[in-house]
Amino acid sequence: GLTLARALREAGVPDVTVYERYAQPESLGAGVQLSPNATKVLTALGLKEPLSAVAFYPQAVQLRTWRTGYLIAARPLGQFSEARYGAPYYHVHRGDLHGLLLEAVAARGIPVRTGRVCRGAGEDDEGPWADFEDGRARHDVIVGCDGIHSAVRDSLFDAAEPVFTGHVAWRGMVATADLPDKLIPPTATAWLGPERHFVHYYVRRGELVNFVGVVESHRWTGESWREPGERAELAGDFASWHPMIHHLIEAAGEVYRWALYDRAPLSTWRRGRITLLGDACHPMRPYLAQGAGMAIEDAWVLSRMLERWEDQPASGLEEYERYRLPRTARVQARSRAQGEEFHLSDRRAVWARNFKLALGSRYLPEIAMKQFDWLHGYDCVRGFE
Repeated sequence: GLTLARALREAGVPDVTVYERYAQPESLGAGVQLSPNATKVLTALGLKEPLSAVAFYPQAVQLRTWRTGYLIAARPLGQFSEARYGAPYYHVHRGDLHGLLLEAVAARGIPVRTGRVCRGAGEDDEGPWADFEDGRARHDVIVGCDGIHSAVRDSLFDAAEPVFTGHVAWRGMVATADLPDKLIPPTATAWLGPERHFVHYYVRRGELVNFVGVVESHRWTGESWREPGERAELAGDFASWHPMIHHLIEAAGEVYRWALYDRAPLSTWRRGRITLLGDACHPMRPYLAQGAGMAIEDAWVLSRMLERWEDQPASGLEEYERYRLPRTARVQARSRAQGEEFHLSDRRAVWARNFKLALGSRYLPEIAMKQFDWLHGYDCVRGFE
């Protein structure tokens, strides 16, 4: 929502208001990966310097075996990726990203109405409206950026029941100073094992290490991503895994867990002059690290479509959906497939996966890199200038 507000103002839309459910901004302890397709947008919005000041610049992606740590494959990031795609790949703390976006919105004089809990939206003869706990607001266009539990989505369409994926994710944050020197390489590292995987990477200029461990389980299905967990249970879920992983778990403060759910894809995101953005319309599994990236792309494209169709905003929303729905659906599908590939347990299937990844990484790097060109090389800024 904050990215959209800034993009709309940069596109020349004079009257933009952000409604936020929380009374105070939250600095949640979670990492966010921003690939070049997302950082191109943030750079175009004038946020290159503040983003680089809080981010970490990883040098590679590594895939390792769960027990021994054997390097299956690696793909370069850093300067190689930036030269290929024209923008950097960053790791950021979610709170840092949120903070710089709040500052960017404030710098353009865009009001942020906090403590406004949305209960739904609709349109009548007087135009679009959004209902909050403390009253109704009317605007020319309303965009629901209210996440996977979107009240705007549920008021526009028949609410699809969430489907539990059978995957439960743990997350935690560790101060780098609390770890042995150079224990964690300057990479995004994924450890692949039977029915689970573990990912870690630096955030906040390298001062913190963010980790996420995903386990296939049907024992616990709470959907909140802020549910406190027990470190002993997390350690048990990754028993017999590489010692580096247990160093991270033991050094972590609070750990959290959440069940991963899917929603049935929507055939349309809009009703009249109301539409959706980000997880409200295309919730992503985390395996391609594109949840934030897709929402940031959405924001740029929607702002440009409303600029082009200034006198016919409903047509602008229709064009926004026409451009964005196929790409986000492809990313959703690929994210699901990546999760299944990470969690293979059959020995033959694991060998075949590892052989394929190693072959591309060691002997056919250009082919291996091309597999991500459609994702990281996408440039919605140039496409919608």
